[in-house]
Amino acid sequence: WPQRQVTVVVPFTAGGTTDLFGRIIADGLQQKYGKPFIVENRAGAGGNVGSAVVAKAAPDGYTLLIGTISSHAINPYVYKNIPYDVDKDFAPVSLIATLPNMLAVGKAVPANTFKEFVDYVKANPGKLNFASSGAGTSPHLAAELFALKTGTKMTHVPFRSSGDTMNALLGGHVQFAFDNATIVLPQVKAGNVKGLAVTTKERSAMAPDIPAVAETIPGFEAPSWHGVFFPAGVSKAVVDQVSADVRAILTNPTVAKR
Repeated sequence: WPQRQVTVVVPFTAGGTTDLFGRIIADGLQQKYGKPFIVENRAGAGGNVGSAVVAKAAPDGYTLLIGTISSHAINPYVYKNIPYDVDKDFAPVSLIATLPNMLAVGKAVPANTFKEFVDYVKANPGKLNFASSGAGTSPHLAAELFALKTGTKMTHVPFRSSGDTMNALLGGHVQFAFDNATIVLPQVKAGNVKGLAVTTKERSAMAPDIPAVAETIPGFEAPSWHGVFFPAGVSKAVVDQVSADVRAILTNPTVAKR
């Protein structure tokens, strides 16, 4: 293994965090083995569509999934009829990353701190729109947790990836979003949006100057994670082999910086 092309399914559209991680892993595996590792974006239903494709794929080692906290930890509890069993239909390979979501606020919103943003949302009940990469995803639930903890109301506008979310925010179609820090932070540094807080319990080393929501709302936590999965039934030898490969890719200094 591998003797031919391997498909790496990303259950969200191109341009988001899951897609970024999928392409990093695919590039690393392709460089090692000299066989094509092709990223296939199969978006929909908060990651359910692409995950179901992999769950039903032949267990021959030629289909990989870049799964997320949404597809494998959240969706089974928020969708009535999820088309796969997270415990029985997959062979976990490796964690890729655990990361914070970050509150990204449009430049037109008159708030420059997290407290100012909370006050602004409270003063405008039901008037603000927020985006997410899909119903039930960690960015969506981070915003719902925020609403629950602050007693505020806003309108959810679901998209199909973090890239779509950021485009909507940059275009002024929504006022804010809680999204993966990997997508938000470059836009914050470019001055295109305001990054007001992260959703991990403590501040992130990625952006130590941006406070954690938990500094204002004790106990608030809504991180995200991404991992690699095979369909259940793939041989343990191949699973262990790719697990070691992924660890080697992620500890490469160039990849770690990327």
